Amino acid sequence: MSTYRFTAPLWVYPGEAAWHFITVPEDISDEITDLTEGHRKGFGSVRVAVTIGNSTWRTSVFPTKDGTYVLPVKKPIRHTESLAEGTPVQTHLELVDF
Repeated sequence: MSTYRFTAPLWVYPGEAAWHFITVPEDISDEITDLTEGHRKGFGSVRVAVTIGNSTWRTSVFPTKDGTYVLPVKKPIRHTESLAEGTPVQTHLELVDF
């Protein structure tokens, strides 16, 4: 399977840039790691198509030290979908380009 649905809170990375992320659940992250072995891009990133609410876009998820992936959520998406830090976000994630 390369399509996933999950709900996880939006959080802000500490620092001046104020990057916003959603952490991909551990079980899904494990499956992504297994499926993309040998196909990951720079920094271990994996290309994905994402849908949150009525917004769909392509980006990458990035691995963390704890074995999960994080999904960056840009400001235009956060504004369009009325997302704030701590908001539980229903996310549809599909692996692409592998």
